[in-house]
Amino acid sequence: MLRGSKVGLRARYEDDIPILRAELYDDVVNSSRAEGGPWRPITPGAKDPRLVVDDKEQGRVPFSVVELEGGTLVGTAVLWGIDNHNRSAHIGLGLLPSSRGKGYGTDVVAALCHYGFVVRGLQRLQIETLSDNAAMLRSAERNGFVREGVLRSSAWVMGEFLDEVLLGLLVQDWKPDSKV
Repeated sequence: MLRGSKVGLRARYEDDIPILRAELYDDVVNSSRAEGGPWRPITPGAKDPRLVVDDKEQGRVPFSVVELEGGTLVGTAVLWGIDNHNRSAHIGLGLLPSSRGKGYGTDVVAALCHYGFVVRGLQRLQIETLSDNAAMLRSAERNGFVREGVLRSSAWVMGEFLDEVLLGLLVQDWKPDSKV
């Protein structure tokens, strides 16, 4: 398990999937804001590609996020779009509604940075988030990410186009203790 100060990133367990599906992906608005495509229902019992881990997939490493104290599941985290040639990847996370506002997002971003830079030897990490996602912007910037641009009207979300903010962090600019 990768450990932050408040949360840990561990492998996805089968028991995590129904909780994550119900609390993150069955919520139409939340799912529409978090995913790159439109929300659609997944048949109960079906293998949800957003949650089922394919251990052979080299370009995506999904984690379940748990509280260090007690081990309670609080969300998901992912290193995706891993490009071994250019030594870059994207990071993302989703916290259960009951786990938001507790500083977990900043801790998850810190743990993903450690995984990307230290464990994987990457040079660059990138985040794309909706411009009104203040929590993610704050978590990224607390970890040293720099706003590199705005993708104007690039995301179709619940009937309207929204801007996305592009943030980047290079390994030489990363300060492991900058999260607090």
